[in-house]
Amino acid sequence: MNHSTPSSHLIPVTDSIASTGLGKEKGVIVVSEAVCQQIMGRADAFVAVQNVFSAMARHTAYNFPVIREAIGHADALYGFKSGFDRDGMVLGLKSGGYWPGNSEKQLTNHQSTIILFDPDTGKLASLIGGNYLTAIRTAASSAVSINHLARKASKTLGIIGAGHQSGYQLQAALDQRSFEKVVAWNNDASKLTKLAKICEERSLPFESVNRETLCAQSDVIITITSAFEALIKQEWIKPGTHIACMGTDTKGKQEVDARLFSNATVFTDELAQSITIGEAQHAVSAELIQSNDIIPIGDVINSTHPGRTSDKEITLFDGTGVGLQDLAVASAAVELAEVQGQANYFNL
Repeated sequence: MNHSTPSSHLIPVTDSIASTGLGKEKGVIVVSEAVCQQIMGRADAFVAVQNVFSAMARHTAYNFPVIREAIGHADALYGFKSGFDRDGMVLGLKSGGYWPGNSEKQLTNHQSTIILFDPDTGKLASLIGGNYLTAIRTAASSAVSINHLARKASKTLGIIGAGHQSGYQLQAALDQRSFEKVVAWNNDASKLTKLAKICEERSLPFESVNRETLCAQSDVIITITSAFEALIKQEWIKPGTHIACMGTDTKGKQEVDARLFSNATVFTDELAQSITIGEAQHAVSAELIQSNDIIPIGDVINSTHPGRTSDKEITLFDGTGVGLQDLAVASAAVELAEVQGQANYFNL
């Protein structure tokens, strides 16, 4: 399985199901969590996410309004993300949420399933395990931002957070630049051992540091936490830094100083989510920036925006996580499972 990032852009993961006819007469396709982990690599996720960001910027792919609610049981948040990609002919939704007590049960706190439908008929087409795919699509999103926005000479990578997704974020980021060192911070430093092991396996120096030191050293910073307060101050960020804010996906969450938005060129996956539930919500509400100051990352991918324009420019990517990302990686997983003979079929 190839986990590296393709050097070219907008390449299909495989031939589309529509062109191959795979699965059309075999019933509903089921791709399990185990199969997704076996067949879906970082390179596949990168291509799928980059393609859908491109389609979103061209307005040929649309996210539908997100539903996210506390269910009043097990402290769980549950919801739906959905959309339609006309270019890829992918229609569906991700159903799932966050169960904070799952770690005590040896389960992932985030649980989800992705459901795809035939856009021509509305019939159920596929059921795909969503936990692993959510992790790699989130990592692919920050990786796309690093690929297009970080300075080519970036040497030190900083990670804020050590939760379930942090390892995926680290691996995907390391594919994008020739980093020479990784520094990290977590509220409980003992949990950084997972990131340290990844760096050891890749022969990269790793150091646990405080947040101010991390910002002083890092050329690229990824925040991947569930914080409701700023963990990074504006004055800590040095010129030329690229920051990928990946943890804020709910009203009230916050990872970085809102004042930072005034000094940065800001990009996002989707504007509507960025200003309402993403990291930009605080800067917009404080009138530090306006919504039209925020640039879709797809515009950079499509070369309709230059992206970074100088080595001293601070760039910030607000990765809110959109349903189309989930549908894109799920569609790619279905194609790969069929091609590799790993798909199961059921008549429902």
